[in-house]
Amino acid sequence: MGTKEKKLEFYGGEWMSFVPFLVFLVLIITTTFKFGSISDGALWIPAFMAIVIGFFFSKNKQDYSNAIIDGMSSKEAIIPIVCWLFAGVFSRILRESGLALGIAGVAANMGVGSTTFIIISFIASAIFASATGTGFGTIATGMGVLYPAAVALGAYPPLVAGAIISGGAFGDNLAPVSDTTICSATSQGVDVPGVVRSRLKYALVAGALTILGILIIGPGKVSAGAAVEAVAYNPNALYMFIPVILTIIVAVKTGDIIIATIIGSIAGVVTGVAAGLFDFIQIDVIDAVKPAIFSVSGQGLDRTIGGVIQTGLSSMIQVIVLALLLFGSISVMRRGHGDIKLLNALNGVTNTRIGAELTISGMVISLSALMGLNAPAILAVGSSFAKPLGEKHGISPYRIANLLDAQSNTFVYSLPWTPAIIYTLGFAADSSAPLAAVDIAPFVLYAYAMLAVMFASILLGIGQNDNLGKLKKVKKSA
Repeated sequence: MGTKEKKLEFYGGEWMSFVPFLVFLVLIITTTFKFGSISDGALWIPAFMAIVIGFFFSKNKQDYSNAIIDGMSSKEAIIPIVCWLFAGVFSRILRESGLALGIAGVAANMGVGSTTFIIISFIASAIFASATGTGFGTIATGMGVLYPAAVALGAYPPLVAGAIISGGAFGDNLAPVSDTTICSATSQGVDVPGVVRSRLKYALVAGALTILGILIIGPGKVSAGAAVEAVAYNPNALYMFIPVILTIIVAVKTGDIIIATIIGSIAGVVTGVAAGLFDFIQIDVIDAVKPAIFSVSGQGLDRTIGGVIQTGLSSMIQVIVLALLLFGSISVMRRGHGDIKLLNALNGVTNTRIGAELTISGMVISLSALMGLNAPAILAVGSSFAKPLGEKHGISPYRIANLLDAQSNTFVYSLPWTPAIIYTLGFAADSSAPLAAVDIAPFVLYAYAMLAVMFASILLGIGQNDNLGKLKKVKKSA
């Protein structure tokens, strides 16, 4: 039996619902930037203390507790966590198989340099994300396969990670099956295909600027990785393209990353064992020459069950705990009506067409950045604020839909506390090139390119009349 959510009251008013976010930001900058740590504690303690400190500002402690529980148990929190578990196993199977070195070796033999490979990584990630509509699935696949290969070629790790995330953002922005595309279109009462066609010009320009940025930054950021001619690999590792391709096909057909990674993991185990890349099980093996899907080792109470699958699951613990804590803070902010307070504050500067578009942009950027989620931000802003503002100033609803979607796919992919960055950290953590959130954030070039493109289009009036003729015809025939 459903109950209406009770507003969470704070001493000092609704703005105080942002206290957990502010505390988290200060502490995470301190632990990761000042102290240079990417340990569990460096990520978990800021998120935990943010909730603890916010507790003292709430008037009703039971309501505060309920808000935290609701946030952590929400579908928005659980879905990515489940995806991370299955994607983590699939990524670990690919990593332990040696596929990354195989890709690097082939690229080296073809004379592909590190900067070119980063561009290939961005384009491949963008195509995958556009086909599947999943930014997280793209990050999982890219960080499992492309990231270690690029690092082996001497590419700058933060730029590689940023390129993969950028590809995910490109697809999330453009894919017809993406939740943000669907939310932005339906919130304005327009068709998804029409929105995608009108959005293409923005995405392609931002994508081109991203590639240009990689070309400018890449050559000056070559790491001391393996020399191109020195990349050694097991040719059998290339058989692992079979589960990768199969996973992509299933993801495209189903749009479900869990189904895709389950099938991909099974195919990866079968292919890897058949190709001699893995042992299926190792019992009390000392100094094993290759990894095992399952392993048993130790004596007495120290007897443990391990292997590739267990390592894949445990590698996601850091990001899962952090995500749960952050979703608790997000729920506190929402339950305290901080999001509504922010929207109302931004709604006061909309006297012109440019003012309206800037306000809509500010609303959706602020909410998506704070929550680390773009679809809920679009839903919060779309029909209640953006639609009436667009109608008031005669702006095409297709244009409004594009503003909502494009702007919500910017900082949500590039700020250090967002799930996209945290997710990426999980995959990089136990690789040969672990990263901190502040390392990646400056190199999610697509996010900044899209910001520039959209703000330029606002000032130049581009797209404000998109499909207005079509809408008038529909109204006349109705």
